[in-house]
Amino acid sequence: MEKQLRNILCIDDDEDIVEVAKTSFEALSNFTAHGAIGGQEGIKRAEELKPDLILLDVMMPGMDGLATLKILRENPIFSQTPIIFMTARVQSSDISYYKTLGVAGVIAKPFDPEVLVREVENFWRSFHEKQ
Repeated sequence: MEKQLRNILCIDDDEDIVEVAKTSFEALSNFTAHGAIGGQEGIKRAEELKPDLILLDVMMPGMDGLATLKILRENPIFSQTPIIFMTARVQSSDISYYKTLGVAGVIAKPFDPEVLVREVENFWRSFHEKQ
């Protein structure tokens, strides 16, 4: 039986992106969405919240999404948590590379708020079908 998706953490360096994502999930789904600005804060919030799913920006100053992903995956709590990259870099070669890192999916930025919710739901179902 598929685990219910309830809590999402959105990690991005752009506060507007975080707010749009949070608002989208709260208005268009039954999920509770949380935000974190940047990789360091994202790791801290993930440890506090233990979200069911993490949306993670790839290109962030300081600790980028790749470094954040690595640190999250080193923590046994998040070794199996679905993580979806959000990025403007969505060439097929980029997406193929991201998938080798074990992400559950890639969402193109900028995104349509309604499409974001549907894509996350689809990635969640797909992730759990593979389990």
